Amino acid sequence: MNEVASRALLERLIGFATVSRDSNLELIAFIRDYLEALGVQSELFYNPERTKANLFATIGPLDHGGIVLSGHTDVVPVDGQAWTMEPFRLTEQDGRLYGRGTADMKGFIASVLAAVPRFLERPLKAPIHLAFSYDEEVGCLGVRPMLMELAKREYQPRLCLIGEPTGLKPVLGHKGKLAMRCHVKGAACHSAYAPYGVNAIQYAARLIGKLEEIGSELAEPEHHDERFDPPFSTVQTGVIKGGRALNIVPAECEFDFEVRALPGFDAQQVSDKLQTYAEAELLPKMRSVQSDTGIRLQSLSAYPGLATPPDSEAADLLALLSGSRDFGTVAFGTEGGLFNEAGIPTIVCGPGSMDQGHKPDEFISLEQLSNCDAMLARLADYLTKPV
Repeated sequence: MNEVASRALLERLIGFATVSRDSNLELIAFIRDYLEALGVQSELFYNPERTKANLFATIGPLDHGGIVLSGHTDVVPVDGQAWTMEPFRLTEQDGRLYGRGTADMKGFIASVLAAVPRFLERPLKAPIHLAFSYDEEVGCLGVRPMLMELAKREYQPRLCLIGEPTGLKPVLGHKGKLAMRCHVKGAACHSAYAPYGVNAIQYAARLIGKLEEIGSELAEPEHHDERFDPPFSTVQTGVIKGGRALNIVPAECEFDFEVRALPGFDAQQVSDKLQTYAEAELLPKMRSVQSDTGIRLQSLSAYPGLATPPDSEAADLLALLSGSRDFGTVAFGTEGGLFNEAGIPTIVCGPGSMDQGHKPDEFISLEQLSNCDAMLARLADYLTKPV
């Protein structure tokens, strides 16, 4: 019966096109009203423009820490992808449910919402908190103001379960991320007199080469952590823009790069090394030609990695819920590092696979949705025991 409820709720959630660039308020209002009809009150935490909101709700006693069930409501765009069905309308075929966000990660949210009546029926000894955020897909931005508010409260959540798609396999860790933009200001001139200008694209290329060199150093065996795939911190440049015409030495170039950092490695070190290289090697040459040239690094987003100890209370709960102590890691990031940084030990386990996430014809299987329902039922049983 719960599987039917999960599917119906997922159908409603997929109907909200909550791409990160757009508002999620209609979806949040739907969840708020759904919970209110069951007697559960919600709090909303808005972005400064009040175009997006996080939702936080509590089921059970208010004088204990409890378990957070966390998921993000935003999805990635479908622009330019070759979908064979409507991305924002749920389609069922051969035991699969298709639609943008089915795996990442509205399937988990639907299962959580379907479990609310069960949670309400049980004599919970500790609360279940629901935390649904915005702007996870653009750097885990939205959850931060909600975590800041929760930190002020007397009773802090005891643990957090992030329902990102892991095939319901137990995950204790993931890498962190630093996203940066580098602006190179050169000096334009006619290309026939190229030595009298400062070619911003060429200097950007040297900076990108330096990033590749730093990445190669991080890939050396002494920096490996075999729990991860790949087992080292990585550096890559993903976007570059510059130049106006072939016969003009380009005065401007910018590129975006990211660091996917193993837990415990400070990704800012990569940016700092690039800055040092720019100041020591490149800027003197640029300014010997034109004094007002420059190189500027701008932070776009960042979130920490996660490495929950396998001998912790959080890991024990994850083993109970998933039925396995075969703990793993995932290559993608989650909001888990931010919860953990806020003092809330965090685990990751959810339905679906990231092999389908962000792709055209994204799907989750009905079996995975049903198995998630069963996992949440085990959580309800667990929380009926004395704290």
